[in-house]
Amino acid sequence: MERRLIINCDDFGQSGPMNQAIQHLLEENKASSATIMTVAPGFEEAAAWAARRNQANVGLHLTMTSEFEALRWRSLTGHPSLHDAEGYQYRTVREFEQGAEAGAVLKELEAQYRLARRAGIRISHVDNHMGSLYGIETGRSLIPQMLWKTSRWRLPVRLFRYIDPEDSLLRSLPNIERPVALASGLADTFGVPIPDYLLSHPFPKLEGETYDSFKQSIIARLYRLPEGVCETYVHPGVEDDWMQANIPNWEKRVWEFKLLFDDDFAYGMRDAGVILTDYRYVEANLKRPRVRSAVKLVKVLVKKS
Repeated sequence: MERRLIINCDDFGQSGPMNQAIQHLLEENKASSATIMTVAPGFEEAAAWAARRNQANVGLHLTMTSEFEALRWRSLTGHPSLHDAEGYQYRTVREFEQGAEAGAVLKELEAQYRLARRAGIRISHVDNHMGSLYGIETGRSLIPQMLWKTSRWRLPVRLFRYIDPEDSLLRSLPNIERPVALASGLADTFGVPIPDYLLSHPFPKLEGETYDSFKQSIIARLYRLPEGVCETYVHPGVEDDWMQANIPNWEKRVWEFKLLFDDDFAYGMRDAGVILTDYRYVEANLKRPRVRSAVKLVKVLVKKS
C-alpha cells in the first residue's frame, strides 16, 4: 500500500498573520488544505481569498471555543449556552462540554456551514477547533451530532480509524481504543469518509526545543508513517509583532510555517516515499459500505469495554 499524508492548516481566518501564512502555503502547494473559522475576526479576508481563487481545498473548522485573551469571538447563533459570562464562546473545552446545549450546538454547526457556503467557499471537509466536540475533557461527546451534520453536507471529516503505535500523544490517552472504534464505526455507518490515521504532535514549544530539533522530529516521523492515509495538522503564522504580543506559542506557529517551505522537509517527503494528498482522495477512496459498517458498529457497542 501507499503512504499518503494530508497536511491541514488549522485556524484559517483566525487573524491576519495566520491568513497570510496559510494563503502562501496553499498558493505554493506546500500544504494539502486549510480549515476556516467562520466566527473569527479574519474570516471575511480568508473567505474572500478562497472564493476569488475558487479554492478547492478549504474545509470548515467548526469552532465552539475562543481561547485567546486578546482575541475573543462569539457564536453565530448567539445562544446563551454557547457563551461564557463575558458573552464570548468558552475559553476551554471543559467549559463548553459542561455548558453547551446539544440542540444549540446543532444549530450553530449548521449556521457556520451556511455562512461558509454563502461566502463562496467550496467546502472540502470538516474538522473541529480544539476537539471541543469529541468529549475529551468530561466524556460528553458530540461526535454523533457532528457526523450527522457532515453526512447531510456530504463531506469527509477529520476523525481516524486506527492509532499509530508511533503516536505517543494519542497512545497516552487512557482507554482510547474503544472511543476511536465507536467514532469510526459511526462515521462509516453515516457514510462519512475519514482518514486512516491522525498524526498528533505537541502544540506548545517544548522545553529545550529548537526549530532544528522540531524539524528533525517531524521528518523522522515521515520515515515511520503507517500505510494508508494519515492526516497531520499545523497552525502556521508569519512572524508578526501583534501575534508575538497576543498569541501564546506564536513561535511554534512560525516554525510550522517555515517547516513546510524547508528543503529538508521536502527531501524527507520524497525520500520516504510519502505522497502529499488531500480530502478529495479521502472522499473518493475511503468510504465504507454502510450496512456492513452498521453491523460492525453494533458489535462494538455490545462488546464489553
